[in-house]
Amino acid sequence: MTKSKALSTRHLFWLGWKLVIAVSICLCVLALVRLGNYSLSDSELSPSASSSTVVLRGSRILNAEFAGPPKVAFLFLSRRGLPLDFLWGSFFENADAANFSIYVHSEPGFVFDESTTRSAFFYNRQITNGIKVEWGEASMIQAERLLLGAALEDPANQRFVLLSDSCVPLYSFSFIYKYLMDSPRSFVDSFLDKKEGRYNPEMSPVIPKNKWRKGSQWISLVRSHAGVVVDDEVIFPVFKKFCKRRPPVDVSKGKQNMKLQKQHNCIPDEHYVQTLFAMKDLEGELERRTVTYTLWNQTATKMEMKGWHPITFSYANAGPQQIKKIKDINHVYYETEFRTEWCSNNATLVPCFLFARKFSQGAAMRLLSEGVVGSFDISALLDTPP
Repeated sequence: MTKSKALSTRHLFWLGWKLVIAVSICLCVLALVRLGNYSLSDSELSPSASSSTVVLRGSRILNAEFAGPPKVAFLFLSRRGLPLDFLWGSFFENADAANFSIYVHSEPGFVFDESTTRSAFFYNRQITNGIKVEWGEASMIQAERLLLGAALEDPANQRFVLLSDSCVPLYSFSFIYKYLMDSPRSFVDSFLDKKEGRYNPEMSPVIPKNKWRKGSQWISLVRSHAGVVVDDEVIFPVFKKFCKRRPPVDVSKGKQNMKLQKQHNCIPDEHYVQTLFAMKDLEGELERRTVTYTLWNQTATKMEMKGWHPITFSYANAGPQQIKKIKDINHVYYETEFRTEWCSNNATLVPCFLFARKFSQGAAMRLLSEGVVGSFDISALLDTPP
């Protein structure tokens, strides 16, 4: 009798465990079905509907061995040509070619050669799968991903710096190279976005509001973080669908303007990488600041603030005093987080900024003539590309 009771108890115990396992499996299946029914279409889930795809996981090894020194990959986002190529030519002239590589995303079909650039450093450095980029749209961050994907093909590239066509270096190559290589962290300006209404609630549940971040587009990444951006197949499609540029008011469209103005003016390039890293719990691996200085016009009225753009440095305001002010900045304050970010590298205080934008050709000429970047060769400007 006792033995029978023991068998019965054991039988009930195993039945209970089987029931728990069956319920758990059912819940997992239900969760997968709900994710599968999420409202993104197949075309929106694809990183790109055209042949301009990024290099996805498994196609390159993040920690592959390489011969020679580690490189800094300079990634230029350009509308067409590079108006400051003469300055960057002088910058790279003073560097060991084994320590850097160059990649340019430009207008599809645009080729950098002797007829389009004054510096041989840029010959044929355009990536071949470039796309048409629209400001304020997801195509901007797709272009960044394409640049990173191309640069990751070279295992020697260990640091990745994103630059605009109006960026200038503030120091010599050797200083910038050591600064970036000495830090095991990426430099990504990232902070809570509490004031603006750029977050679209429709991004939830894939991107919850508490993970929404904002920051400068101009980033510097270590290799592992560059791989995270390129391999992302979850966050980018959500930005592509829900992060739209609000069009300007068109009087001819009448009441339709009300609907158009309800679109979230997301500006994805100021949110994507920051939000992606927050979602991946990588913020602890970052220096949460940018190494590229931008001067914003803070004298705008409340209405004008909606269309803020960075101030362009001209020859007149790119003198030694202004450049010294930028170089002397050693901390950044983030008011939405009440956080002061002291600029350090391996616990040593360092200048915050290695690059600056936006600089005109005249301003860049002044930097060269005053020896900020390197020796100035006026002949570089005599043959101006068409």
